[in-house]
Amino acid sequence: MLDVSSPRRLTLQLPHLRMHALAWGPADGRLALCLHGFPDSAWSWRKLGPLLADRGFRVVAPFTRGYSPTDLPSDGDYSIGALMHDAIALHHHLDGRDDAVLIGHDWGAFTANALAAHPDSPFGAHIAMSVPSIAATSAQRHSPVAEVRLAVRQLRMSWYLLFFQLPFLPERVVARVIPRLWRDWEPEGADLVEDVGNTRAALPSLAHRRAAISYYRALARPTRPASRYAELNRHRFRLPRVPILHMQGAVDGAIHVGYSDFLTHALPSGSVVEIVAGGGHFLQVEHPEIVRDAVLRFVDS
Repeated sequence: MLDVSSPRRLTLQLPHLRMHALAWGPADGRLALCLHGFPDSAWSWRKLGPLLADRGFRVVAPFTRGYSPTDLPSDGDYSIGALMHDAIALHHHLDGRDDAVLIGHDWGAFTANALAAHPDSPFGAHIAMSVPSIAATSAQRHSPVAEVRLAVRQLRMSWYLLFFQLPFLPERVVARVIPRLWRDWEPEGADLVEDVGNTRAALPSLAHRRAAISYYRALARPTRPASRYAELNRHRFRLPRVPILHMQGAVDGAIHVGYSDFLTHALPSGSVVEIVAGGGHFLQVEHPEIVRDAVLRFVDS
């Protein structure tokens, strides 16, 4: 019997970037590409990976660009278009079929939402965790008063977005910010030691920490991505064209759950929105069985 509990280590030499990944499951299984966010690493899939592998999936969780041991990209581009390009290149490199599943959390969710909006996504199913589609949240809104209250609460939760726009300082203190974000984003009493340690290990140098901060700077600043990513990047905030599964923790401290209230009305027919009671930001760490079951229901439908 195949042992799916311990990950294999993969080195994936893409045409533009050498990436490292953790993998579980049979080599001929249905591909499930799992993309992490911040402050995080591929190790946050260590609980979900074996559960999906036990159901026959070939689970691959890369350390995304800028996160060790994956290389720092020579082009220094951290746009969503670049993240989409990486996901497509990984699908090709791994010989993913048209039934491949893309599961993205946080920044990985930005990628999954954007590829679901792209007409040529190679993935057969798109799953976004903890970050809803920006276009879908804008399509239908609460009353004006409720919308203002929600925006004020979210602004307090998103203080780090503004902080990360400062020059020089954020990358020098982010090692101290990481445990605070985990505490703020997770339910009270959650055991954070292993995940904080894994995140710090994936950002071992100032260059790696600057890379992680650069995701946020690329999102907020009106800079153009490299030409190879430009066409993909145009879809970063568009409404998905195909059904998606969106999962959100009811007590997520990073993204207020209220932004998921109207997603089912805005997303394409066949989309599913699941709110996990008591769940924080890192659902794959807290509730891997719930995530597995939701993924299986969605892809089997």
